[in-house]
Parts: sequence; C-alpha cells; structure tokens
Amino acid sequence: MDIIAQYGNIMVIMACIFGFFMAWGVGANDVANAMGTSVGSRALTLKQAILIAILFEFAGAYLAGGAVTETIRKGIIEPSILSGSPELLVFGMMASLLAAGVWLLVATHFGWPVSTTHSIVGAIVGFAAVGVSMEAVHWSKVGSIVASWVVSPVTAGVIAFFLFRSVQKLILDTDNPFANAKRYVPYYIFLVGFIIAMVTFTKGLKHIGLHLSWIQSAGISVLFGLSTMALGIFMQRNIQVDANADREYHFTSVEKVFGVLMMFTACAMAFAHGSNDVANAVGPLAAIVGIVNAGGEVAQKASMPAWILLLGGAGIVAGLVMYGHKVIATVGQNITELTPSRGFAATLAAASTVVVASGTGLPISTTHTLVGAVLGVGIARGLAALNLKVVGTIFVSWIVTLPAGAILSILFFFMLKGMFS
Repeated sequence: MDIIAQYGNIMVIMACIFGFFMAWGVGANDVANAMGTSVGSRALTLKQAILIAILFEFAGAYLAGGAVTETIRKGIIEPSILSGSPELLVFGMMASLLAAGVWLLVATHFGWPVSTTHSIVGAIVGFAAVGVSMEAVHWSKVGSIVASWVVSPVTAGVIAFFLFRSVQKLILDTDNPFANAKRYVPYYIFLVGFIIAMVTFTKGLKHIGLHLSWIQSAGISVLFGLSTMALGIFMQRNIQVDANADREYHFTSVEKVFGVLMMFTACAMAFAHGSNDVANAVGPLAAIVGIVNAGGEVAQKASMPAWILLLGGAGIVAGLVMYGHKVIATVGQNITELTPSRGFAATLAAASTVVVASGTGLPISTTHTLVGAVLGVGIARGLAALNLKVVGTIFVSWIVTLPAGAILSILFFFMLKGMFS
C-alpha cells in the first residue's frame, strides 16, 4: 500500500506509456487482419485501407471498446490473492503491457501475424505464475485459450472453403459469370452486413450500456444487412463488362463487382476489430489506474474511463500508420494470391467465426481466425495455391507467442519490482 501511495502517479504515467506502446503494437500487427485481404486482393490501395482503418478502428475502439477489465484481470488471475500486496498486480500489469508490446514489435518487424490476445494473456500468466504463485492463475481459462489456437483457424478455414466454393459454383464456373456476379453479389453483401452487425452487437455494444438480447441483435442485423444490400446494388449499378481487361484475366469485370463487396467487409471488419481488440491494450491500463485511484484496493471490477479508450484508439492508429504495411503484405499477398472474390470469402468466414465464438464465450484470436480463413480459400483453389513456407513460419510464430510474452513479462516484472521496492 505504501509503495502505491508513494509512487502512484509515476506508476500511472509509466502504465500510460506502456499501454500506448501495446496499442501501437495492436495497430501495427493486428489491423492487418481487417485490411490484409482488402489490400492483397487489390480491392483497396494501401492508402485507402489505412484511411478506412483509421476511421473505423478508432470508432470501434472508442464507441464499442469499453469492456470492463474483468476478463483480462479476473478471468486469468485471481485478484483476491493479491489483495494484501496490490503493488504486485500493478507491477505485473505494467510488465504485461511492456512484454506484449515488445513481442508485437518483434513479430511485426518480421511480418508475422501473431495474436495480440495471446501476447497479453501469455504475459499475464507468466508474471502471475512465477511472480506471485501457480494458484494465482486460472489454468482452465488458459487451457481454453490454447484450444482456440486449433478451433478458430480450422472453423474459419472450413467456412471460407465452402464460401469460395459457392462463389465458384454460382458465379465463376458459369457461362455468364458477370451477369451472375451482379445477381448474387447483393446477397453476399447482405450476408456481410448481417454478420458484421452481429459481431458488433454480440461483442461490442454491451460496453456502452446497450444490452440487446440475441433475438433483438439478429433483428437489427437483418435490417442492417438489407440496408447494406441496397447500398451495394446502388454502388455496382455502373459497373459494366470491360472486354479489353477480360482478355488478360477472364474474370476482371467480375472481380470489379466483388470489389464493391470488399469495401463493405473492410469498413465493417475494422470497426469490429477496433471494438474487440483495444481491450488487450487498455484492459491492464484500466486495472492499474483503478488500483492507484482506490489507494491500493484491488476491486473485482474496474470501469473504463473514456480517456483510456482514447489513448488506446490513438495508439492503434499510430501503429497502423507507422508499421502496419509489414503484416498487411503477409496476410494479403504472401499466403496465397488473393482477388476480391477470394478476399471476401476469407473476411466473411473470419467474421462469422468471431460471431459464433462470442456466442459460446470461447476466447479466440482475430489473427488466427483470419489466417485460417485465407488458408481455407487457398485450399479451395488447390494446395499448390498456398505458399507453404510462409504458412509454416506463421504457425511457428503462433506457438512461440504465449511463452515469449510470458518470459518477457517475468523479466520486466522483477525489474519493476526491484526499481520500486
């Protein structure tokens, strides 16, 4: 308690810096989930993707990202064990933010799309198990997170596989693919609007006091889907067959129709991502601020002040602008060659998986889900369409993420403990 009374303000300032750094890492590494498929399929340029992401990631983070920090704190560790020495929880959360931020910086430098969720979870587990006690960790929760490594990419991959096969059957392999694209793409646009609205309502908006039942969420999402469908039909009305372009690539005109669809998936995925993943950066920060403001009392819940969400949103945008292009290239271009029709299947499959997972409460990673979906699209085209070397590197980076976050967190925890004790 004395340490918090003496150094509380310094701890909050340091935590803000570490939280911003972690949010920067989320922007640099994780935003590629929302934007990689759009840029890789050339539906959007890198500049357009970054502008869309700035707007929608920030809106998602600020409007719908105010999750209470219960899962980040109480879900993984038991705060009551630390009630006698709250400074250990503060050191641990600071160490976790710094460790996850450093690991994301390393991963982004090499263009590895790793999970920000698993980075912060690994960091918290590391400091709690070694710095406090093994009993401080909820190991069953950690087990379900490890299980999600397999479940989420496989689920998204299977959905993406069948979505792209439906595109092949209904549009690409028909006698008149352009006419069929104009006929069926509006239905896919409806699906995108519906699914992304469901992601937002089931994952995001509870935090701003909007508590909707599943039926209410579904009803509003249907209306949202119909609205986006109408807008999509309006946007594609002027797209005509370009015979010259079709000589080079048979489906150029068809892909232009799918390009309209990708704009919707890019905007909506960015909003959903901002609302979900900003908590990875600001959850531990809110926990630290809550403990310091309460004079060292470890509350079971901590509310999310608006300024912390602003800090997280600003960090995400800064990371995206400064370093986001590295992972965008990996997800969008290096795993398998993407076109708008393929990119749409991957993005929609990833979003669908997030909806299902949020309904069942399984902690999944957007990164793993989207990479799995891109793999599913590649497999639908045949294994030769995949760059297996890049895929192997990605899988290794996933396995390393949790222990890397944990080891760094343990080091930083004892450094901070030594500095303030």
